[in-house]
Order: sequence, then structure tokens, then C-alpha cells
Amino acid sequence: MTDSVTAIQALLQKYKFDSHALVQILRELQSSHGWLPRPALTDISAALGLTLAHVEGVAGFYRFFYTQPVGTYRILFSDNITDRMLGSEAMRHQLCQLLKVSPGQMRSDGRVSVATTSCTGLCDQGPALLVNHQHIVSRLTPARITHLAALIEQKTPIAQWPSEWSQVDDQIQRADVKLGVQPSPGQALAAALTRGPLGMLDEVKRAKLRGRGGAGYATGTKWQLCRNASGQNHFVVCNADEGEPGTFKDRVLLSRCADAVFEGMTIAALVVGARQGLIYLRGEYHFLLGHLQTVLQRRRSQGLLGTAIQGHAGFDFDIAIHVGAGAYVCGEESALIESLEGKRGTPRIRPPFPVESGYLGQPTTVNNVETFCAVTHIALHGAPWWAGIGTAQSTGSKIHAVSGDCERPGIYEYPFGTRIGRILEDCGAHDTQAVQVGGPSGVCLSALEFGRRISFEDVHSAGAFMVFDRSRDMFDVAFNFAQFFAHESCGFCTPCRVGTELVVRRMDKIKRGYGSSDDVQILFELDKLMHGATHCGLGATACNPLRDSIAKFRPAYEKHIHSLHFAPGFDMDAELSQARLATGRDDSGAHLETLT
Repeated sequence: MTDSVTAIQALLQKYKFDSHALVQILRELQSSHGWLPRPALTDISAALGLTLAHVEGVAGFYRFFYTQPVGTYRILFSDNITDRMLGSEAMRHQLCQLLKVSPGQMRSDGRVSVATTSCTGLCDQGPALLVNHQHIVSRLTPARITHLAALIEQKTPIAQWPSEWSQVDDQIQRADVKLGVQPSPGQALAAALTRGPLGMLDEVKRAKLRGRGGAGYATGTKWQLCRNASGQNHFVVCNADEGEPGTFKDRVLLSRCADAVFEGMTIAALVVGARQGLIYLRGEYHFLLGHLQTVLQRRRSQGLLGTAIQGHAGFDFDIAIHVGAGAYVCGEESALIESLEGKRGTPRIRPPFPVESGYLGQPTTVNNVETFCAVTHIALHGAPWWAGIGTAQSTGSKIHAVSGDCERPGIYEYPFGTRIGRILEDCGAHDTQAVQVGGPSGVCLSALEFGRRISFEDVHSAGAFMVFDRSRDMFDVAFNFAQFFAHESCGFCTPCRVGTELVVRRMDKIKRGYGSSDDVQILFELDKLMHGATHCGLGATACNPLRDSIAKFRPAYEKHIHSLHFAPGFDMDAELSQARLATGRDDSGAHLETLT
């Protein structure tokens, strides 16, 4: 038996030959082997009783999995717009030149490959990159890039690289109720146990807590539906897959307030009757895994997890961590559950909803990191206290991840109802022309709207707060977001798979100077089509930044449309033919786009 087969068998035994752990098995196999050879996938499929097509399908779905050899050093630059604004593209080209490697390709000696990833969740301390999907290098500079290239050429183990390179600061600029003084472990749980499951459920309802992950669904209602659903088991899942570019608040909560998050999950388990919890940690946050496992083990030793929690017979609950493998769509709760079950992260058709049929077909409540943290504080201080913060319909506080053109990027926590302008003042933003609230799938606000307020009644936010001053081209911002959605589409439904690509091609045509006002109208038409025809929310919101930027920053588009210029030797007919092929238009201007 070869060493490789022995390693695979040991890995399968670790996960008890559970096919639902396929993503974790593949992740750990690749971590040790570097990539996923077909013979290894064949062995895994046979051992788990799965088809090879299923295993290869999963391996091909996640962008952090490789079924072809890649460099021993796999460098992924964050390609978020704020990293680009800080010079990431120039530094990526610099590294490729120093290492004599083509972008997206493995060097001939197998030493290194350099590519991009959507966002590393380090927008407040970028530009940043990932090495082998597990090691962070933040605050990149040309000098640091030169040093990094030398270390790679010298085959220096990553563990011996300068430790300050991988330093990730919380950068909490303004703390309120969730980021302030932290309760002692078990304190909120004891209060919840005193109230009992129904009493705690009523407390969450009276607090009017709404989910902090994006949709804003009433937490108490979700828990009651899950509690009342029939099933042999109930599950509590924490969605820590904040892949929205510009969002990094969950990273800070998991780093600074892990006890509060895990305590909130345990309180949820008390209410819904769950014995098992799962936290889905985005692959880019692998560096937090050791810290989180340490906190979980400490809580077990303190009697806060495991059997008979805090001495209450029958109250048994524990939490396991599942690490993602790079898929933005897994932030959608049903896609996340599919990934937890060892499948491709394709969103499910709903109904049934997860509260009725979620993980393993059982009732499952999925809540965001910040939501669970809020639950802990509500249990400790009570519903009236929480409801007295914020507005009547948006109670409590909201954490914002601020990045872009400002003097003090980082984490800011405010009561709901806070003005956009107040946040800009506090972070040191000057001459601001736009703010992207909630990430690319959120809303883009112009300077005329800075008097609006963060709340479910006005400006809804999942947490990202990206600032752009008047030196920025808002067309370029929207183009970056369009490329992000095209890259992250799971490909399941044709309107999203094809529509996002058509948007990118149309915007590329405008960017290259071949566009017209007709192209802008076509972008509007694509937005309307995708908004009503896609399988999940990714495609429905993919054109949000496009729609907002066209409506509020039309001159940015007109500048590109009217900036046509020709270099010596330019062949107009050849270039237009190429543009028509790329954008799907014939010589007469008739639309050739089709979604079938």
C-alpha cells in the first residue's frame, strides 16, 4: 500500500467514512498533497460509496480545489476593488515578473503559481494575498513583494516567513454593545436557562431581533418555526461565510467575541431543541480555525458544551467547524447546507425552507455570526434593553466594515438609525462621491443621500461600507463588481450563468471605447431579465451596482462612451467585428443575446 493510499485511508477514518464530510476530506487531502489527483478521487469515491462523477463535480465546484497540479507556493491576490485601489494589480504584475511566471499559470518547475481570488476579508488592511489558501500576507508593499519573491526562490518554508506579514488586526474604531465589554463565558447561558426555552424565545421576539446577515428575517420567528417542525434531530448552523466584498465584521467577531458567538448558538439550541451545531467558516478565514477550536475546547472543559450543560440533565449540545473551500454562493443558507452535506454549493429550490428541511433533511436554523452574538447580549440584558437601542423597527446595533477612501478603515458599531454622513465623518472620509453599502449586492449611494440612515426602514446593510472619493471612476467600480458576480455564479441557472457574462462583455466593450448609449440601455434590459428569472439571490442582485451607478453616475459611463481614440495602425473593421463577437451583436445592430 502506497503512502498516498495510507494517508487517504487515515483521512477517511478520521471522518468515519461519512460522505457528508466530502468537502472537508478533499480540503485536508489537498492541504497535504497540494492538489487532487484523479486516482485519489477515485479511491475516495469508492470508499464513501459515491460516484466518481459526484466527487469530481464537488472538487470542480470550489475555487480552492485543484484537479490539476499547481505551484508548491499558490499565491492568490485579493481582487476586491479596495485592494485594487491600493495598488494590488501593479504588485501582482511585479511578483509575476520577479518570479518569471505567467498569471494564472504554474511555473515550469512547479515552484509557484500566481492568480487572484475575489476578496480575502482584509479590506481594512490590504492589499492582501493568500498563500496555499491558509496563510495571510497583509499590507502589501512593493518592498514586501520583492522580499516575498526572494523567499519563494529560496524555497523558504512559509512558517519561517516574517511573522508580522500574517498579522491581522481587529481595527475596532468604534465599539458599542456587541463589541464592548464582553460577558463572562456562561453568564448569558445561565440567564437563558433560568427563563427556559419558551421564555428565551419570547425574549428574542420581544427584542425584535432581525438577522444581521442580509435578509433581516425575524430571528424569533425563524426559531419558532424550527422548534415546531417535526424531525428526529434539530440543528443550529452559524453562517460565517461572509464572502461579500468589503465585508469583514464576522472576522473580527470570531477573533474577538468567539465566546459570545458560541454562546448565542448554544442558546439557540436550547430554544429549538438542537443537539448539534455547525459553524461554516469561509475558506479565507482558515487562519482563525486554531483559535476557534481552542475556544470550543475550553467551553467543553467549562461545562458550556457537551452533555448536561451547566448541570442541566438532557441539555446536550456541541459545535463542529466546517471550513469552506472558496464559493461566494455558499453564503446563501441552502447552498451552505448543501456544502455541509458534502455537495456542490448549489442553492436549493424553496420551499421547503431550512427550518423545515435543512441539514440532512432535518429542521435547521441558520443565523449569521453577528445575530448569534446579539442573542447572547439579549439573554444577558433582556429584551427591553435591546429594543431601547436603535429604531422602533430596527432594534439594537449594527456593525459596519468600513474600507476604501478614508483615513481610519476598520470596524464601526452604531445603533440602527445612524446617518451615513456620521459614519463618513468618523472614519475620516473626505470629498466622498459614493458609498457602497452592503457590498456589491447592496446599494450605491451618492453624496445627495448621505443624510439617509442605516436601518431596515431606510438603508439596509449586511455590513460592508465601501467609500469612494471623487478621484475614483465609478464605472470601474461597477465593472469590478460585475466581474465578481460573473466569477462567482455557480452556473446552475442559465439566466445568471449567461447573464452575468453578458454584462461583463458589454461593460468591457464600453471600457475599451467601443460602446454607445445603446449598450447602456442593453445593460438595463439584462438587469430586468436577471432580476426576475434567476434561481437564487446572486443573479437577482448581480446588477444592483450596475443599476445604481448608471442612474447616479451616468457621466462615468458617458466618459468611456465618448473617449474613443485610435492608435497608429488601428483597424476599425477588425476591432468592431471582434467587439460584435464578444458582445453578441451583428452588423445591423440586432441583438444576438439569448439565454437558451
